[in-house]
Amino acid sequence: MHALIIDDSRTMRAIIARIVKELGFETSEAENGQEALDLLEDGLVPDICLIDWNMPLMDGYTFVTRVRQDPKWRNVTLMMVTTESEHSQIVRALAAGAHEYLIKPFTPDSIVEKLELLGLAAQEIPA
Repeated sequence: MHALIIDDSRTMRAIIARIVKELGFETSEAENGQEALDLLEDGLVPDICLIDWNMPLMDGYTFVTRVRQDPKWRNVTLMMVTTESEHSQIVRALAAGAHEYLIKPFTPDSIVEKLELLGLAAQEIPA
């Protein structure tokens, strides 16, 4: 399993990477949606992208819409991990093609629970 972590905060990328690595994921990181899109276009096929909304160059919402426009990335699971907590933003992201939505700040258990809902993690939480 491979997770692409897309966030302009190096610290946030490290936190998310640590959580998903404990679940057995390999990880790649991108600082913004454009960098992440470039990785996909270069052949990276992650099982899931964990995407911040607010980033320079290309925000998370635009990344989601661009990925969903290309049939070759149809099977990539997309999960927003963001401070955007307005209901309208959540609805907008899900309508654009995100599978799940997690609001920062989050706990490691909340990431695990979302991955379980998506069928991408075992039903037990690592110690």
